[in-house]
Amino acid sequence: MRGNSRDDTGRHYAIVARAIRYIRTRAHRQPALSDIAAAVNLSEYHLQRVFAEWAGVSPKRFLQYVTKEYARQALRESSDILGAAYAAGLSSPGRLHDLLVSCEAMTPGEIKTLGAGVNIGFGCAPTPFGDALLGWTPRGLCYFEFHDGAPGTKQKALQMQWPAAMLQQDDEYAARLITQIFPSVPQTGKLHLVLRGTNFQLKVWEALLKIAPAQQASYSQLASLAGAPDAQRAVGTALSANTIGYLIPCHRIIRETGETGHYRWGSERKAAMLAWEASRKNV
Repeated sequence: MRGNSRDDTGRHYAIVARAIRYIRTRAHRQPALSDIAAAVNLSEYHLQRVFAEWAGVSPKRFLQYVTKEYARQALRESSDILGAAYAAGLSSPGRLHDLLVSCEAMTPGEIKTLGAGVNIGFGCAPTPFGDALLGWTPRGLCYFEFHDGAPGTKQKALQMQWPAAMLQQDDEYAARLITQIFPSVPQTGKLHLVLRGTNFQLKVWEALLKIAPAQQASYSQLASLAGAPDAQRAVGTALSANTIGYLIPCHRIIRETGETGHYRWGSERKAAMLAWEASRKNV
């Protein structure tokens, strides 16, 4: 973010996503900076500046983070780190900006009543990875989805989850939450999540919190962390049901081959998140 407004950061993400899309389809050719700049309709100088302001590193360095070889190395390194974190019972071996994320599940009674008597605030705000719609209860954040210019669709999805709840819009509070999630300056903080899912989904989502920023894990590694080593397909289904983006970090799960794989909010966004975290791991 480095001095830019959050709106500028979001616009720069859109440029990075287009560049990643171009690179991934031409990776075998190792496109030059001039080719990438032309593909996103920028000068080489402007592309260099956007990358540096968004990720803090040069385009060449950033693009190394999106390669399959980098992903494979990250998977190899993650085995010991994840094992140590799991054995120690830690929520994660370290998080960007020291943000501590804790969570609890909605009670069966709350789910059964479809949110009757629950007040849910919601709002839209820009993030480093595009605009998002957030939802929260008095107990914590319960919804975080990137909407890509269609906030009404996500609002309807939130309402469908809790048809009997009272929804109240507060974009200012949503912007404050985003500032806490993506601070311009590293800082300690706590954020509470309220999860709604099956017992197995909750186990998978809680296991994801053991994976720190700049780390990646395979589906099989996540299945082991969730205590179900033979349930990789079910783990994938649980990931696709996640409606709290980034904070429940399903973007850190990649295929054993090093491919990024599918992502609820787009494979380019997933690749951008992984590269952005890798570039900031020493911040």
